[in-house]
Amino acid sequence: MTRLGAVDYLNVRPLVHGLDRRPDLVSVRFDAPSECARLLEAGEIDLGMVPSITYLNRPGDHIVPGLCIGSDGPVESVALFLRTPLRAVRTLAVDTSSRTSVALTRILCARRFDIAPTLVPHAPDLNAMLAAADGALVIGDPALFADHRAIGAEKLDLGLAWTEMTGLPFVWAFWAGRPDAASPAVVTALHDAARSGLAHLDAIAEAYSAGPVHQAIGRRYLRDSLMFQMNDRALDGLRAYYREALALGVATGDPSLTFFGADASVGSRS
Repeated sequence: MTRLGAVDYLNVRPLVHGLDRRPDLVSVRFDAPSECARLLEAGEIDLGMVPSITYLNRPGDHIVPGLCIGSDGPVESVALFLRTPLRAVRTLAVDTSSRTSVALTRILCARRFDIAPTLVPHAPDLNAMLAAADGALVIGDPALFADHRAIGAEKLDLGLAWTEMTGLPFVWAFWAGRPDAASPAVVTALHDAARSGLAHLDAIAEAYSAGPVHQAIGRRYLRDSLMFQMNDRALDGLRAYYREALALGVATGDPSLTFFGADASVGSRS
């Protein structure tokens, strides 16, 4: 059995749809993105839906081709929440669940926003973060479902900021692990799960979210904000992110991309 580690957010649910019916082949656990990366490093999972920045520091890992959590424009679930004008931001509380988004924040601050705030790690509690700093980086469900207007905050979407800067999608996470972690049967099962998930996006959002308001947000998010296919444009965006991160010194490692087996693809929403 291959042990899978997935992020504990709505955005991964289409990629694991129906895998609970394959106990002969895989098991799945759900954790914060940073914890997925830690579990992979510790050998407690075989294949992780890891933050894309993690791959740089794991030489030899392979990527499951064709699948990712990405965006091509606004992503809705990775954002800076601000009560201070962006130019006046001096401190940012950053979600401890995140690795990729923290590095992206550093890139955007330097290359697009022209600010150099101090980044302070903080648990993902938006009100507490905004009480402690000029702004807050929040990811995943807490960012997606936050009612920022109710607390008098502006929401600055980092997926949109990246695409405006580069003209490219952003790849937030993908399946990766050591070279022997995913057999051809496991890769096939992951693509089958994604195809099934993409055919049932509304049902997935409704089953995951509590109440009609969150269900409507979830349906729109899965249909309109995310891309699940790691196509050529997504790969160009991933390579651009790695170049920026390495050039600014916000990450180190090898940006070469190595994949399990032959490429495969699924339908995408972008």
